[in-house]
Amino acid sequence: MGTCVSPWITLHPGEIRIVSQMVLPMAAATTSVTVNANHEVIDQELANEQVQIAEGQRVLGMFPNFYSSYDWNAPPLGARQKFRLAFRSMMDPMAFAGAAGIAGFEQYYNIFPAYGGGVGGYFKRYGAAYTNDFSSRMLASGVFASLFHQDPRYFYKGTGSFQSRTMYAVSCAFVTRNDAGRIRPNYAHVLGVFAAAALSNLYYPKQSRGLALTLINGAVETGGNAGSDVVREFILKGITSHAGGKP
Repeated sequence: MGTCVSPWITLHPGEIRIVSQMVLPMAAATTSVTVNANHEVIDQELANEQVQIAEGQRVLGMFPNFYSSYDWNAPPLGARQKFRLAFRSMMDPMAFAGAAGIAGFEQYYNIFPAYGGGVGGYFKRYGAAYTNDFSSRMLASGVFASLFHQDPRYFYKGTGSFQSRTMYAVSCAFVTRNDAGRIRPNYAHVLGVFAAAALSNLYYPKQSRGLALTLINGAVETGGNAGSDVVREFILKGITSHAGGKP
């Protein structure tokens, strides 16, 4: 408010005097509103959206392609989303079908003969094959990916020469980006697959257990991951439904 000072006015008893209208200027006032975004909630929503996109990606509308990202700048997954996607991938019917195929191959060539033949031998091989896949996926893409804050997805390159794209795809089995987008050694995958390979000594036949089993299973899983990344880079995008969340 402004200030007005008038001359002295003397009033006698019973006297009334009207003073001319005075207008006081109003002080200028500023009102501001500050809106603070809850970044934690936003990050969770973006991560959940990434999982929904991944779960919609299927090769030929049938085979899961959950771990391919076609957005180079995709937001990172949180620990909860990493575990959710890993578990979802292992509960997919194709995961059970894949283990059944491996068990059939091993049965046909009598790999791990101590399991025996017939239906009993087949189901022992099936249980071992599925447990291998389950433990490897949960440890590499869930546990260690969360501990090391690394992204378990393969990020599609799509540009460059055939050689550069092949080298990039193979290298992703050994290097990956962390949740901040920086390239780091792929501790999550390497530790995950070899830890799962070590666990396989608990359920494979006694005659087959040992360091060799751990190294062979870990190496096979790592090589398989490198090969699948090459397939992701050159083949899967064109035959994947809803690739990158596109209808």
